[in-house]
Amino acid sequence: MKFSRLGEPGEEIPVVIRDGEHFDLRSLTADIDGDFLGSDPIARVGRALDDGQLPRLERAESLRIGAPIARPSAVVCVGMNYAAHAAESGSQPPSTPIIFLKTPNTVVGPNDTVTIPPRSERTDWEVELGVVFGKRASYVSSIEESRDYIAGFVVANDLSERAFQLEESGGQWSKGKCAPGFTPTGPWLVTPDEVDCGDLTLTSFVNGEPRQASSTADMIFGVDYLIWHLSQYLTFEPGDLLLTGTPQGVALSGRFPYLAAGDVCEIEIEGLGRQRQSFVSAS
Repeated sequence: MKFSRLGEPGEEIPVVIRDGEHFDLRSLTADIDGDFLGSDPIARVGRALDDGQLPRLERAESLRIGAPIARPSAVVCVGMNYAAHAAESGSQPPSTPIIFLKTPNTVVGPNDTVTIPPRSERTDWEVELGVVFGKRASYVSSIEESRDYIAGFVVANDLSERAFQLEESGGQWSKGKCAPGFTPTGPWLVTPDEVDCGDLTLTSFVNGEPRQASSTADMIFGVDYLIWHLSQYLTFEPGDLLLTGTPQGVALSGRFPYLAAGDVCEIEIEGLGRQRQSFVSAS
């Protein structure tokens, strides 16, 4: 099942997509948020679709695509979770998951225009698999139970300003991760029954030229382990977003130029959809 949110910022309409058609969910929920995702949405929406209770959303294709989840309470990110990306960053693969936080207000639509921050000369792209939680995850008792906490998966671009992240950080990364619009998310939230998160192809392109090409099978710490491990240190609430790291092929490697005004970045994950952002100058 695929969920989406369509419309202008702050006015998004929750929808479910089936056989290429968009059905309005407003009779079931005001938004794709933690309350909805924690209420067995697959069964509820499936029954409503089968009973013909959900109207088609007219002109859905003409509407802006918003982030497929309403603003989460937390965006937790895993750093250097692909060995080749750790190497191109000048680091050894980590022996335990490294995390940093992004502010929830960085979550925007997948095709929204992104403003390069003032003073930035090193804005970078990062295609990542995002995990959205469907119930509260705290001290998960085993790795095997981790899947029970997943509401779905999304594409996310963990945009980063590398000078802010690495040179002006004071020893942590979030300064380079939290500029407005720095977490384009979507276009869809895809439920776990439709996705094998352990082997999905991730790709990115800048101005049509390929940059990243990898698979989630190359992650050092898989999704199940990350949920179990991180829940021993923090609590995920329904609707929260976990970004699982990016593969090699970013500008930080020195092989490609950083993003500049006029550039177009496209990222895609197999089965989860494709994003396209245009970049503009802050001035």
